[in-house]
Amino acid sequence: MAVYNSSSSLPSPPSNILIKINADNGDIRPSLVACRTASQKWSILEATSSDPSKPHQMILNGHSIKNNLGDEFLKEYEQKLEDVRELLNSEELENKIESLMLVDAIQRLGVDYHFQEEIEAILRQHYLAATTCVDGYSYYTLHDLSLFFRLLRQQGFFIPADIFNKFKGKDGTFEGKLKQDIRGLMELYEAAQLSLEGEEILDEAAKFSSQIVGNRLKHPYHKSIARFTAKNYIREFQDINGWEKTLKELAKMDYDMAKTAHLWELNQISKWWKDLGLAEEFKQARNQPLKWYTWSMASLSDPSMSEQRLELTKSITFIYIIDDIFDLCGTPEQLTIFTQAVKRWDYAAIDMLPKQWKMCYKALLDTTNEIGSKIYKKHGYNAINSLKSTWASLCEAFLVEAKWFGSGHLSVSNEYLENGKVSTGAHVVLVHLFFLLGINGKTGGTFQVNDISELISSVAVILRLWDDFGSAKDEQQDGNDGSYIDCYMKENPGSTIEIAQEHVVDMISSEWKSLNKECFRLNQNSSMSSFTKASLNLARMVPLMYSYDDNQRLPLLEEYINSSLFDDTF
Repeated sequence: MAVYNSSSSLPSPPSNILIKINADNGDIRPSLVACRTASQKWSILEATSSDPSKPHQMILNGHSIKNNLGDEFLKEYEQKLEDVRELLNSEELENKIESLMLVDAIQRLGVDYHFQEEIEAILRQHYLAATTCVDGYSYYTLHDLSLFFRLLRQQGFFIPADIFNKFKGKDGTFEGKLKQDIRGLMELYEAAQLSLEGEEILDEAAKFSSQIVGNRLKHPYHKSIARFTAKNYIREFQDINGWEKTLKELAKMDYDMAKTAHLWELNQISKWWKDLGLAEEFKQARNQPLKWYTWSMASLSDPSMSEQRLELTKSITFIYIIDDIFDLCGTPEQLTIFTQAVKRWDYAAIDMLPKQWKMCYKALLDTTNEIGSKIYKKHGYNAINSLKSTWASLCEAFLVEAKWFGSGHLSVSNEYLENGKVSTGAHVVLVHLFFLLGINGKTGGTFQVNDISELISSVAVILRLWDDFGSAKDEQQDGNDGSYIDCYMKENPGSTIEIAQEHVVDMISSEWKSLNKECFRLNQNSSMSSFTKASLNLARMVPLMYSYDDNQRLPLLEEYINSSLFDDTF
């Protein structure tokens, strides 16, 4: 029961994918042109054109998507990048709040990966100016101090939370007059999302500001996918500093570049998945490559990370498929044999398996060994032992759950959660990410995979609790499921479902604080930034992946996919 569930050389969009939105219920349902319809959501099937002279294209809800990127586009794109770089390097911005606002806008529009050096330099200047002066924080307004705090802390510069004491009255609470400062309160709420365990003043700040502006901030920046919220941000963006037009134009062009890369990658995943043949072999299992790819697309937002997204999607695919094998396909004896085979990691173990499972086992070994080989060739590090151990621990966790649910046994909440962290598959994804990004080499061996264990734990708990929250069932899932809420209510007979859910919300909030702490620690080494950002993005994707509505649909996920892949407006 896993819950995973260079610019000028970008390839053209895919030539043979058709994905349509069902007009009756809004579900994303793929189909084969003029041939057949798929029975599952989130799947991708080939589309063919009867006229070979016509260019292939991708179609969604009647709208075709073509590659409009040419030499002129790329030339203009490079010029926009240079224009923004000049803005960031402008002496007029030095140590001014305007430079923080520019950095914030660039990050919110999802184009910050182009300007990491410039952003680091600007934030370092602010940090040095504030920490080397007597009372260096005193001249900031509520908005400016909150923005300063958030940007520097997320970059890895430690700013103490007690700097917000200046906005408290003699009674120790935030001053009532601040309720009139809507702009400041919105930024204070955003800053409070960077809190660590024990920072009570930030808890107070979040509660105080949310009472006034909570409805306006359903998706705070720190806990949201930047490209998902960028369009709303750009509509509210006020050109008070003269760079709105340049940033908007760059963001739109960057969106087109990213969309082109993502559509091509989606086509590659479609071909790989079809050639694998597992959808035909395991008809009970989920057939959802579009959803699986979305995890990678959101996690690795830099368009240049195409190879990493493709390889990560393959690993995520097997988490889902093996999950379904354990939930739907096997007896306890068969599942035990499969787990033993994965632990052996030996092609000879194929003979141990039921006929239907031989293909899946071989495909798992082939794919993971190939990923390990690519990591070695690119980064010079043999990661295969670490990779295969993640699969062994995942299958062991699945087996524990299968035995629990098969016997009708409901474990205690702590035992359930400890095993459930592993059965999310978060460790599989993050360990693969660690090596695909070459972190071991980038840090000169300073950081090893064991150094990310606490971060993995926090992401996994957030994922597990969100998946269990409300006991929402995934599409096409008919197997037995348990949940942390079930365990908690069994241990606390007097509690209601509302009390249990409130407890889970508090636990998720606490894990976000732990995740903030780990990301801050790791960000002390700039070479870790790509990994911490990807890890945060995985946690940010969780609400989109598991926010089911009353019709068991995922409207936020559908909106994100349409916005990222198929919507031409920006």
